[in-house]
Amino acid sequence: MQDCVIVAHGSPSDPPPQQAAVAALAARVAALLPGRRIRGATLASPGALAEALADLPDPAIYPFFMAEGWFTRRELPRRLAELGHQGKQLPPFGLDPDLPDLITRIVIDAAEKAGIEPESADLILAAHGSAVARRSKDSAYAMAELLRGRTPFWRVRVGLIEEPPYLHDIAATTRIGICLPFFALRAGHVTGDIPEALATAGFRGPLLPAVGEHPAAAGLIAAAIARG
Repeated sequence: MQDCVIVAHGSPSDPPPQQAAVAALAARVAALLPGRRIRGATLASPGALAEALADLPDPAIYPFFMAEGWFTRRELPRRLAELGHQGKQLPPFGLDPDLPDLITRIVIDAAEKAGIEPESADLILAAHGSAVARRSKDSAYAMAELLRGRTPFWRVRVGLIEEPPYLHDIAATTRIGICLPFFALRAGHVTGDIPEALATAGFRGPLLPAVGEHPAAAGLIAAAIARG
């Protein structure tokens, strides 16, 4: 059975908390995959990737990213090549085939707990976006399209942090809604930019934790590693 290293971006300005979060996630995944060594690393934490790869003979690499973009296609492979890694890189978390079902359960449960009728409410996916990497937002829009067919929400909308349509503008035109951060980790955008944008827009609906924080995320990752 192949071992695996879960790799996330992390926070360059404050690496330790995100590194600890990915290491904890790896431990939860390992508990679901007896006999495999599962480790976690962020690219932002100096030496973390090399340490995670140490003494593992070409483990699989699981990108804990929401999109297939520059980091997963260019930067992560470059870092791995520098360390002499030859193993397989799996699809990122944001493209997991079971993620739409998980998100569907999350948002419908949240609406019920908040007393919101989805048929008259918006579901907002708050995503990163990028003014440089144009494909960064693609997975968020693809997820929104899938959720339109799976959930009863009146509208499923995407609001971005770093490019139009900005989250502030989407939230400002939402009367009733729920906002789900389409992010892997609870980093600066999730703790700062998203709540600030919603507050400025006067958005009063529930702001949920980042989807990657959900307890069921470990099960999705374990299943993806097992499929290999």
